[in-house]
Amino acid sequence: MFSKLTQVAILVASGLALGGCPMGGAKTAAPPKKPAAPDYQMAAAAPTGTVNRNTCYDSADLTVVRARMLHQELVVATLQCQSAGGVRAFESIYASYNSKFTPELTTNARSLQQLAGRKRFNVDVLVTEFANRTAQRAPTDKDFCSRTLRALEWAVDPKATSLALVPPPYDLGPEMNIIPCP
Repeated sequence: MFSKLTQVAILVASGLALGGCPMGGAKTAAPPKKPAAPDYQMAAAAPTGTVNRNTCYDSADLTVVRARMLHQELVVATLQCQSAGGVRAFESIYASYNSKFTPELTTNARSLQQLAGRKRFNVDVLVTEFANRTAQRAPTDKDFCSRTLRALEWAVDPKATSLALVPPPYDLGPEMNIIPCP
């Protein structure tokens, strides 16, 4: 009888002793929130094609393409990133971005059509490729949603006065042979 009582007492004392030990360290404070800034872009892949005047893009053309790239990436992330209840997490901030840049997005659509005529590509194919490549990043980039949230926060910040100042979270250009002219 005494040995059973001793065993139980030792077990209870051990449990109480372990209960006082912090297992993961104290987590009392959330990480500090960074101010809105264009510091979220993932490093771009190195260009894979050969650069020549027929296949490269000047800075004005790259601005048009990158604005559409940004927009498609934000659309995809808004559809994919969800909060705990399965609700889309970025709908309200995306709506703010969209209303802020609607006139510029309209102009960008016309400019992209003109660029497509000069460079001989299909706008629908390009935009779909942006969306597909972005969607493929979601399961492989652990920072996919946080990176997009940073992009949206920067886009709606008053310091971001045009789409040209808002880099896309992923620069898909080099992997799609959208390469700057030398």
